[in-house]
Amino acid sequence: MSGADPVVSMQDITVEFGESGFGPFGDSEVVRAVDEVDLDIGEGEVIALVGESGCGKTTLGKTAIGFQRPTGGTIRYRGQDIGEARDSRNPDIPFSEIRRSLQIIHQDPGSALNPNQRVITSLLLPLKKNTDLGRGECKERIYALAERVGLTPVDDFMNRYPHQLSGGEQQRTVLIRAMMMNPDLILADEAISALDVSLRIEMMDLMLELRELFNTSFLFVSHDLSNARYLTKKSGGRIAVMYLGEIVEIGTVEEIIENPQHPYTQALKWATPNLFVEDEEDSPLRGLDIPDPTEKPEGCSFHPRCPEARTVCETTRPGAYESDDSEYRCKCFRATDEHEYWNSEELAGSELVE
Repeated sequence: MSGADPVVSMQDITVEFGESGFGPFGDSEVVRAVDEVDLDIGEGEVIALVGESGCGKTTLGKTAIGFQRPTGGTIRYRGQDIGEARDSRNPDIPFSEIRRSLQIIHQDPGSALNPNQRVITSLLLPLKKNTDLGRGECKERIYALAERVGLTPVDDFMNRYPHQLSGGEQQRTVLIRAMMMNPDLILADEAISALDVSLRIEMMDLMLELRELFNTSFLFVSHDLSNARYLTKKSGGRIAVMYLGEIVEIGTVEEIIENPQHPYTQALKWATPNLFVEDEEDSPLRGLDIPDPTEKPEGCSFHPRCPEARTVCETTRPGAYESDDSEYRCKCFRATDEHEYWNSEELAGSELVE
């Protein structure tokens, strides 16, 4: 992405849910689902966003495509502030154009399709509403995409109802619906997790083929580091690792899979069966429980579970340490040789989980 203007740029993005004084005793019930995240998505780039359930992946993804308003920070589409476009009468890029250019593929494609409409109707309605194409031109575009994604014979599939499609066929249908708008960015929110293992690689290959054909950027949300590796290795993309609302490490496959620096990324790698490090039998964690998101730890948010944590980690929040020759970033004191971390004492109770 270096040297090119990003399609979507997020700066200091924070998303909070709840409100102060909402609890039974007037205490704070605010959940900071996304915590001061910076992320640029380049033209035709693939970024895989990984992390445990509840870490903020989907919220960040929906913010990236304008589905979720951020509590703080700025998100821009091709330089246009999306919030201003939504609220202004005369933005440089109308919000309606931004919505067409930023699409989503949901985890459960069946729930994203109207059960009472045939496939062709579900696809024609949004295309006719959001473009100036006539019915014949709309149908021609839909049929061409259906051929491309393998829904053949097309006439047969177009006249079916969603319940008459398999899970893979439903996923191809919602992929058509996203691609037919000629989007610049698609959020694929756990888009293959509900598919059989045999279909996952086939669907990932199809998305990457369409990405190359239409120069569409993809933001893949996944809890599976092996899927992230497959997608980004084939596309030359990046993997972004999230923990408690923060991107704690981001870089290429070589940087994240082959040589992860953040202890949390190392733990995810250990927990992924086909990435398992054979000579490391014990869990690389000193605590299994994720902290309550309404009461995030002081200092580094990962330090209660981190086997490498030292006293400074309890009080000081690490910044994003960057590489000089790449877009690699890591939020861990261990990523730099010049920090007081190395002179701090190890935390008590640093034994690893059995």
